[in-house]
Amino acid sequence: MKCDLSEMSSKKSRRMQVCSALALAGLGLAAVLAGTGPASAAGTVGDEQYRPAIHFTPKQNWMNDPNGMVYHNGVYHLYYQHNPSGNTWGNMSWGHATSTDLTHWKEQPLAIATDDQQDIFSGSVVVDKDNTSGFGTAENPPMVAIFTSAYKDASPYRGLQAQSLAYSLDEGQTWTKYSANPVLNRNSANFRDPKVFWYDSPNGGGYWVMAAVEATEHKVLLYKSGNLKDWTLLSEFGPANATGGLWECPDLFPLAVDGDPANVKWVMVVNINPGGVAGGSAGQYFVGRFDGTTFTSESTKASDTLPTGTPVAGFNDGTFNGWTVNNEPGNVKNGPFGDAPAAGTLPGQNAVTGFAGAGLINSFNDGDWPVGSMNSPAFTVGSDYLNFLVGGGQHPRVSDKLDNTPPPGDLLFSGFEVPDGSTLADAGWTGTGELAPNFQPATAGGDFYIGAKRINTFETGGAPGDDRQGTMTSPSFTVSRNFMSMLVGGGHRDATSGQLLEAQLVVNGNVVRTLAGDDSGALNWKGWDVSEFAGQQAQLRIVDQATGGWGHLTLDHVMLTDQAAVPRSDETTVNLVVDGKVVRTATGANSEVLDWASWNVSEFKGRQASIRVVDNNRFGWGHILADEFVASSRPATPRLETYDWLDYGRDYYASVSFANMPQDQRIMLGWMNNWDYANAIPTSPWRSAMSLPRQVGLTQTAAGPRLVQKAVQQVDSLGTKSSYSEKRARSITPGTHVLPSAAWGQVQKIDVTFAPGTAAKSGITVLGSGNSSTVIGYDKATGKLYVDRTKSGNTAFHPLFTSVDSAPVTPDASGNVKLSIYVDRSSVEVFAQNGLRTITDQVFPEQGASQVALFAEGGTAQLKSITVKPLTQSMFVPDTTVKKNRP
Repeated sequence: MKCDLSEMSSKKSRRMQVCSALALAGLGLAAVLAGTGPASAAGTVGDEQYRPAIHFTPKQNWMNDPNGMVYHNGVYHLYYQHNPSGNTWGNMSWGHATSTDLTHWKEQPLAIATDDQQDIFSGSVVVDKDNTSGFGTAENPPMVAIFTSAYKDASPYRGLQAQSLAYSLDEGQTWTKYSANPVLNRNSANFRDPKVFWYDSPNGGGYWVMAAVEATEHKVLLYKSGNLKDWTLLSEFGPANATGGLWECPDLFPLAVDGDPANVKWVMVVNINPGGVAGGSAGQYFVGRFDGTTFTSESTKASDTLPTGTPVAGFNDGTFNGWTVNNEPGNVKNGPFGDAPAAGTLPGQNAVTGFAGAGLINSFNDGDWPVGSMNSPAFTVGSDYLNFLVGGGQHPRVSDKLDNTPPPGDLLFSGFEVPDGSTLADAGWTGTGELAPNFQPATAGGDFYIGAKRINTFETGGAPGDDRQGTMTSPSFTVSRNFMSMLVGGGHRDATSGQLLEAQLVVNGNVVRTLAGDDSGALNWKGWDVSEFAGQQAQLRIVDQATGGWGHLTLDHVMLTDQAAVPRSDETTVNLVVDGKVVRTATGANSEVLDWASWNVSEFKGRQASIRVVDNNRFGWGHILADEFVASSRPATPRLETYDWLDYGRDYYASVSFANMPQDQRIMLGWMNNWDYANAIPTSPWRSAMSLPRQVGLTQTAAGPRLVQKAVQQVDSLGTKSSYSEKRARSITPGTHVLPSAAWGQVQKIDVTFAPGTAAKSGITVLGSGNSSTVIGYDKATGKLYVDRTKSGNTAFHPLFTSVDSAPVTPDASGNVKLSIYVDRSSVEVFAQNGLRTITDQVFPEQGASQVALFAEGGTAQLKSITVKPLTQSMFVPDTTVKKNRP
């Protein structure tokens, strides 16, 4: 993914340089595009909190997709999407790093830079050993980069994405763009990510093959060329399996099943965002045949049928069949739900799929703006499960509050509604820099403010923008109630950023409370318990030392209240209501593809219930889809869980394989992040890491040949000896049992085998402290391995970060679950059952958290064996002579 285009619910111009999620909120576009946050670091490079020790990260600034990975003359080259000017997405160029062993990476100078005509999006590099392109000579054949040109307004190709070339004659260090670019142009705004390889024809000879995507059409397009410059369409693949987001970063390669050269299958990798199995970004794959022209999948899943059970609600007769519909008045159309079910896709909406029958609930009527709700007739709960199809926006239920009314209390500072022609300076505020109070209040920016005026540090000083800085302090007031509540929007800054952006409560000259926005233009209720300061004098101070995207704060309607403010729920949800209370809730996945959700409702059997569908969101993905409510004895299986995924975690995306490797070697590597929260992870001065390189193969399973993965041997070589081991089986009794300190660590490999036994859940925790840990466990009832990072440390930086990610795992013939776990300061990569399933997740643990523990819940499990090996840091270490590891 080259930019977070997750808000793709409507068909509109998607210029490649626009990050919709940010632009919708009204912050300065130039700041978003440049990603111009200062790269300030604390401590020595390589030793910062959260800095990976064995995963590649750039010294500073933003990184996303791996590009152009190639092995040549004993050196592994890793190119990657990079912003050389800031720590958020923008200025897309190709960064470059090299290694002789896949673990010790050396960052090289910028390889291919953005210019006034184009950004340099993802692609691949080949070694043109026969000089088919003519860019080199027989004695010095070129390395050729095939990349996507994302054309800017200054280009005659503005708004398009097309494939271009650059070549290097000095081992990939410097690159020259081909003068006749682009070499392949479909006049498309979403044609990208070329992966090129040489295909040896069984009939002799061969040619170059390119796999690229039409992202919004969910297609991989295959082309052939004899010279890398002239391309002819071979065939198309897709749509197939997961289509809930953009298709990106394809790959196509052969693998021998279980090493048998007489049984070779081809693997088609297609990355997708959003729409991954764990939410947001992910990679899926297909196994099949490639005949030099067409890829034929043998693992595409057929469409499912409705789960067995009793229909509670369908929408196939052209009516809502007794549901009460509350559409917001005053909009162009009767939105959000209209007067009758939708037949599918509504005007201006991307294609809606995955529903059943002739109709469904679709709250995109009149776009994302209108809000409203729907309520079903009451029914008696008679089954264990309620299954239904859901899609649309990912905005979970937060509270019962669906409006913006303030809590009862005393309004401070007149809500900033000073008389026209006056400023906050006239109201007794003081300030510094461009936040001097004579520039405030603002009358522009933000949403869900009250009245006409508010503080907005974007609209201050000279020209509006995120780089405006200063402080502003209110007159004194008496703390007369238990809580202080206010509407807050705009940005925030993590402590590691070196910037300050917050509202402060100052008592006796000391800052005693702080809060900030959530990188959103929508203001929402926040506040503090201030009861301990009752009767004291206090001031409110606004501090904006931030620059770059979301470098501003918006504030309105500050109040002293007796009760804590309840945040407004901007939800797009489906809810089960029993006795007037919401007892179950579900939301979409920022996808127009509906998928099955299930609620266990057995505890409510015999009671009256109703279904409430709520659309209370006006912005990107501000709609909900729902269909086919069925009361069943068993839960429905989400379709996403039936597809084949490279990884079941949240943080393995844009994964492709190294080129120019021997035929029997396939090493893949992915971007260890997720577009749901990529720009917000709390790292500085860098943002994002790559996964560990993985050796991949095919093995025969009951479902057919499927991928197996393991970290390359060079990673394991970073661990010389174990610090802790147990070889004899023993019980894991209910509870959490911290292992001796010899097992603790922040950079380590843990091999553990356990049997669930009678335990409902069992496993291991890592990166633990007294308050938090990352939980890696097995759920016996569901048959799933899971990584739970809900209490893993710092999770509050983005509402979509907290997650429990799971993968179906079957214990072996002895009833054992076997895991290899790589822990590296801010990530865990879990390989289960010899690599048949993997889960990769970022985590941001508390400072110094390193405890390792075993646990069991609801019964007793058995530990069969555990071995812990500390891994030696391979990144940002003094230059040493590293032995070349040839493939």
